[in-house]
Amino acid sequence: MSGSVHAGDTAAAFDAVTALAPSGVPLRLPLQLEFVSLQLLLFVAILGLGAAVSYLVVVFGRRLLVRFGVPEAIEGTSFERSVREFGTSTVTIVSRLAGYFTFLAFAVVAFSTAGFESVVRIWPVVVAFLPQVFVAVLVVVVGLIVGDKVALLVDERLRSVKITQVGALPGVAKYSVVFVASLVALAQVRVATLPLVVLLGGYVFAVVVVSVAAFRDLLASGSAGLYLLLTEPYAIGDRVRIGGVEGVVQEMDVFVTHVEDDGEEYLVPNRKALTEGVVRVRE
Repeated sequence: MSGSVHAGDTAAAFDAVTALAPSGVPLRLPLQLEFVSLQLLLFVAILGLGAAVSYLVVVFGRRLLVRFGVPEAIEGTSFERSVREFGTSTVTIVSRLAGYFTFLAFAVVAFSTAGFESVVRIWPVVVAFLPQVFVAVLVVVVGLIVGDKVALLVDERLRSVKITQVGALPGVAKYSVVFVASLVALAQVRVATLPLVVLLGGYVFAVVVVSVAAFRDLLASGSAGLYLLLTEPYAIGDRVRIGGVEGVVQEMDVFVTHVEDDGEEYLVPNRKALTEGVVRVRE
């Protein structure tokens, strides 16, 4: 008799609880809410930490680049001038890129912690791929800057050479550097670069052929100049006759010999010293 009373009391209590919670699981709901709250709190905390770390990366990255003299090294390049028109600088762009990628990594961690299944599945891919993307972008930026710097150096070195074809060399040097940097960047993100390498080989071959055809006189003078500088058949202060030009040697470089006579200075291509001969005039 008493057993039936206990069973009836238990059934009545179960019915009362079920009436308060039709889902039938009244005790799990508070635990789920607590777990969701903890996940949300952890999500916000990770994002906040990521924002703080990203800010520090931007600030200290900029200071580090300035300390290494990067602004002075890239001053005058076309890339730096272009970004200056938008009110920023190369140093700012690089440091902010580092900060953005840092925050993106923290954001992926936050979403993964919050239980987003799609983020959890792609998390290993992001961990492996994100640094490569950052390196690829950094390589492209550095390639553009180095290409501009190389173009400036080549233009400065060849400024005294009065040959029309020489004006194309700075551009060729710049885009060669940019092309190689693009290959390295694409390789970082695992893009098949074999066709581009073949294209680079064809590009280099074309540059060599065009250079030999367009600058054959310059190359001949340069080769002759190296020979004259090594053997020194004549020196500064000697009176010489090269072809139809006679005078005192004032200066020598790889390409030309400066000869002065009666207040007139002649720039004699060094190739003439080999093809037409040199006469040292003894006074």
